[in-house]
Amino acid sequence: SRLVIGQFGQSLDGRIATPSGESKYLNGAGGLAHLHRLRALVDGVVVGVSTVVADDPLLTVRMVDGSNPARIVIDPRGRVPATARMFTADGARRIVVTGVDAVADLASGVEIVRVAGLGGRLSPESILAALAEIGLGQLLIEGGADTVSRFLQAGLLDRLHVSVAPVLIGGGRSGISL
Repeated sequence: SRLVIGQFGQSLDGRIATPSGESKYLNGAGGLAHLHRLRALVDGVVVGVSTVVADDPLLTVRMVDGSNPARIVIDPRGRVPATARMFTADGARRIVVTGVDAVADLASGVEIVRVAGLGGRLSPESILAALAEIGLGQLLIEGGADTVSRFLQAGLLDRLHVSVAPVLIGGGRSGISL
């Protein structure tokens, strides 16, 4: 069955990061535990390549009991570094969704899913279809903001979880851009 959940954390004024890109303090312990519970409930967690390059996330379930989901990066042009922490071999599937012509130099055991795209962009619909074909129908679209926004704008999110931190940032990246 298909279930697609979008998730991000923001400030009271709708920002996900300061102008310099700092965002670590937006998810408190409760927000992180919630995020890890969501990860434990889905087949796969999806992020865009810019999130991997900027934050090098682990994308694991560490704060709650449960199994690590497949870790999936949307990387249309093959920019993701093979040394990214999401590719750590720990028994969970590690998947790169990329364009049909992209060259990928990846660690052993990382799966490559090729999707046709226009102008270097892969449509959210085709990404979901390709992941469903390999048994991943329940997905958490975790970031970044552009990736979550693209799935939201395409009408493909069944749920959107937004955690709001009790801070004001005043400038910087907004959570949703349509």
